[in-house]
Amino acid sequence: MKKLHSTYLLTACLWAASLCTPLLAQFTLDGEFRPRAEYRHGFGSLIARDAEPGFSIATRARLNAAYKQPGYTFYLSMQDILVWGENRQILPADQNNSFSVFQAWAEVKLGEKWATRFGRQVISYDDQRIFGGLDWAQQGRNHDAALLKFTDSTFLAHLGLAFSQDLASPGGYQSVGNAYNTTGFFTYKTMQYLYLKKTWKYLTGSLILLNNGFQRFDTADEPDGAGYLQTLGTHLEYSRGRVGLALNAFLQDGERPGGLQARWAYLLGLDLTYRPETGPGLGLGMEWISGDDAASPGETGAFFPLYGTNHKFNGFMDYFYVGNHGNSVGLVDLHASANLRLGKNAGLLGRILYFRGAEALPDGNRSLGTEADLVLTRNFDGFSLKVGYSHMFPAEGMFTLKGVDRASAADWQDWAWLMLVIKPGLIR
Repeated sequence: MKKLHSTYLLTACLWAASLCTPLLAQFTLDGEFRPRAEYRHGFGSLIARDAEPGFSIATRARLNAAYKQPGYTFYLSMQDILVWGENRQILPADQNNSFSVFQAWAEVKLGEKWATRFGRQVISYDDQRIFGGLDWAQQGRNHDAALLKFTDSTFLAHLGLAFSQDLASPGGYQSVGNAYNTTGFFTYKTMQYLYLKKTWKYLTGSLILLNNGFQRFDTADEPDGAGYLQTLGTHLEYSRGRVGLALNAFLQDGERPGGLQARWAYLLGLDLTYRPETGPGLGLGMEWISGDDAASPGETGAFFPLYGTNHKFNGFMDYFYVGNHGNSVGLVDLHASANLRLGKNAGLLGRILYFRGAEALPDGNRSLGTEADLVLTRNFDGFSLKVGYSHMFPAEGMFTLKGVDRASAADWQDWAWLMLVIKPGLIR
C-alpha cells in the first residue's frame, strides 16, 4: 500500500507541475486502458475432453509521463494489471500485487549524434524476433539496462549493458557476494549486446551480437560464477514497389541456464509480402528453428528466441516458445496470410500455419498440426476494438509433444478474445 500511495502522489505532483510550468510542450502525459476478455479451450496446449474451458477478463491500465529538455528526456510509465474479480469486496489492498513501474529511464544527449539511455526500459528491434516489447502480454517486457546510442541519417549503433541483482534490504544494495537467485524465462545475471543497423535505398540490414550470463548454482568453488550464452545474427528487409522480403538468420552457442550446452543452434526465417493497389495484402513465409538432436548428454541443438515478442510468431495460440517448447524438437513453420481492408477504419487478418518438428519425436512423428488465426480490427473515434479467433487442428505428433492422449483430448481446440484499446492523450 505504501508503494501504491507513493505512486499516486508522484502522479499528482507531475500533473500539478505540468499545470504550473509555462513550457507545457516539454511535458506530456498520456494513458492506456486496455481490457481483454479471453475464452480458452486449447490455448497454449491441448485441452482434455472433460475439462471446462477457461474464461476471464483482465485490464491493463497505464499512465505515461515524459519530460523533455534540450539535453535530456525523462520517461516514467506505471501500470496495473487488473483481473476482474481478483479482489473480494472492500479489500483494502490489491490481492495480486500487480502494480508496478513498467518504465523509468532518462536519456542524456552526449553530442549531436550520441546519447545514453539508462534505467528500466523497453528494448525492441526490427521485427522483435530477439528483442521485443511483448505488448500483447498485459504486463509487457522490460529490461533494467544502460544503452550507449549513436544515430546518423542512415546508420545507428546501440551498445547495451545490464547487471541484475536480487532485492536486498534495506535499500536494495548487496553488501556480500553477487549470486543472483532469480530464475526462469532466461532471466539473465548479466547482458551485453551490440546492435548495428544500416539503411540503403531499398534494403535495411541489422546485426545483433548478444551475450547473456546466467547464474551457476552447481559449482561450490565458484558460487558467484555464471555461464554464458551467445546469440548472433542478422535481420534483412528488402522493399521495392509493392513487394517486400524479410530474412532472419541467428545462431546460438554457449551455456544455457542449468548448465545445458547449446551447440550452434539456429533460427532461419523468410517472409515474402505483396501489397496490391486494391485487394488484400498477401504474405507467404517459413521459419525453421533447430531442435534438440540429443547428440550428447548435457548438450542441445535447440534454439530459443530469448527476449522477443514470441506471441507474434508461430501462431497466436502460443503453442511454441511462449514459456514452453524451450528444449524440444524445434519447429518448422510454413505460413500464409491475407490482410484485407474493410473500408477506411477496419481490417481483417487471416493466417494459416502448418507446423512440423525440426527433429522427430520419440515415436517418430514430425507433423504437429495446423492453426488458423483470424483478427478483426475496427477503429472508432479515439479508440479501437479488436476481436480474434484461433483454431488448432492437431496432428498425431502434437498429442505426443504435449503429453495428451488423443482419446482423452477434446475434439475442438480453439481460443477467442475481445479487446478494447483506449489511449487518451491527457497533456500534449
